[in-house]
Amino acid sequence: MAGASLLTLLDDIAAILDDVALMTKVAAKKSAAIADDVTTMTKVATQKTAGVLGDDLALNAQQVADVRADRELPVVWAVAKGSLINKCILVPAALLISALLPSLITPLLMLGGAFLCFEGAEKLLHKLLHSKADDEAAHVQHARANASQSVDLVAMEKDKIKGAVRTDFILSAEIIVIALGTVAAASFVQQVAVLVAIAVLMTVGVYGLVGGIVKIDDLGLWLGRKPQAAAQVLGRFLLALAPWLMKFLAIAGTAAMFLVGGGILVHGIKFLHHAVEGAAQAVAQGSMGWLWQALASNGLNAVVGALAGLLVLGAVQMAQRMRQA
Repeated sequence: MAGASLLTLLDDIAAILDDVALMTKVAAKKSAAIADDVTTMTKVATQKTAGVLGDDLALNAQQVADVRADRELPVVWAVAKGSLINKCILVPAALLISALLPSLITPLLMLGGAFLCFEGAEKLLHKLLHSKADDEAAHVQHARANASQSVDLVAMEKDKIKGAVRTDFILSAEIIVIALGTVAAASFVQQVAVLVAIAVLMTVGVYGLVGGIVKIDDLGLWLGRKPQAAAQVLGRFLLALAPWLMKFLAIAGTAAMFLVGGGILVHGIKFLHHAVEGAAQAVAQGSMGWLWQALASNGLNAVVGALAGLLVLGAVQMAQRMRQA
């Protein structure tokens, strides 16, 4: 009897192990399917946020310009850490708002868009209202401060870092919301996985590229010291390219504020969105119609952004004057 009982027990254990093996295989297949779904959704979300990623890159590269060479990478790292903190706040906040108060997402995004337009208008008016002599004097003063060993560079950079992190918050919010929209029908676990993947990929991608851009001139100097003629030619090219690239990024960064901010506002106001779409479709003619449509749509978004930024800037300045009176 004891032997029979032992055999029965072993048979039961074997059956249980078979069941466990079967369930493990099923679970593994389901996990693989979920992982494939998450990967696919992440790719789609990345494609849809690529436009904002380009604006984010231009803005942040421009934000860390005019920093002393040995402080460039520490500043980029500081802004990257701030960007990660932004996303650690935004991902759970977006999921929470989407679950509890989805109607709040658009108004909050529009506030962020108006703030971007306001910052763009401030930069544009500063450039237009200040003379070339004022800009050169400011540049000389900044260069002297960078060259001085007595100046606390970290303290001087705090405002620049804060401004970059603040701008990153708005752009990151746009990226997270767009990504969330692509996985709205997915399970909660998949939504979390996609948003976390997008947050990490975007942060590493943007600030890795920003770090590379701000060190182009150092790479040019390093190549220029090489004995090979080809390396020296490439080094001279990079040294000539660096200031022009930073000037382009300064312009692109300001334009990006109007494009992204104006785009958020246009999408949030239905009649304006339909008007811009209608105007863009009206110019979509011929084999290059898609290009004309994209240019018209982005151009109108930028115009809306510039007008909104000027209105907000005027309101802020009026409020400041009333407070001082």
